[in-house]
Amino acid sequence: MSRHRALVATLSLALGTGVLVSCGDSDQDTAPSPRPTSSSPDAASFSGAPPSALASQAASAIASAHASASAAASSASARASEFEASVEAEAARAGAAAEKELKNVKGRGNAVSDVGMKGLPRAETSGLLAVLVTITNKTDRTASYAVQIDFEDTNGKVVETRFVGAEDLEPGKQEQPIAFSRLPQDAELTPRLAKAQRY
Repeated sequence: MSRHRALVATLSLALGTGVLVSCGDSDQDTAPSPRPTSSSPDAASFSGAPPSALASQAASAIASAHASASAAASSASARASEFEASVEAEAARAGAAAEKELKNVKGRGNAVSDVGMKGLPRAETSGLLAVLVTITNKTDRTASYAVQIDFEDTNGKVVETRFVGAEDLEPGKQEQPIAFSRLPQDAELTPRLAKAQRY
C-alpha cells in the first residue's frame, strides 16, 4: 500500500467517515462517480415557476372558489330579502284582516284588557317610531285578535292609524306584533290603543 493510500485510510478511520478507496494495483486512486437516482431533484423544479399545467389548475381552483363564494353571498342576500319581503307581506295581510274585522266594531272593542303596548327605542328601529303590541289570550279557548293603534300629534289629533293582529291564538299564549309609524322621523307622535277586538 502506498504512503498516500495509507494516509487516506488512516484519516477515514479517524473521522469515521467510512471513505472507501480503491485497492487496485495502480497508485492512482479513483472513486466511483455518484449515479443519479430516480429521486434526484430535477433542476427544472427550482426555476421558481410551477409547471404550466399546475398553474392552470391552481388558477382554475381559485376562480372556482371565488365564484362559489360569490354565489353563496348572493344566495344568502336573496334569501334575506325574500324573508324580509315575506315578513312584510304577512304583516300587511294581518293588518288588512285586523282593519276589516274592526270596521264595524262599536266603541273600543271587547279585548282592550288583553292588549298592552310598549314603545321601542328609535335606535333599534332605524329612527322610526314603533310600538310593540302584546296580545295575550286570557280566555280558555283559541281566539283571534284585531288591534287598532292611533298615532296622535302634540294637539291630540290622530294623524296616522295602524292595524295589527293575532290569529288562532291558543289560551294563555301571546303574540307581539309591531306597529310602525310611516310618518317622518322628526314627527312628535304619541301612540294610543284605540280598539281591540277578540273574535
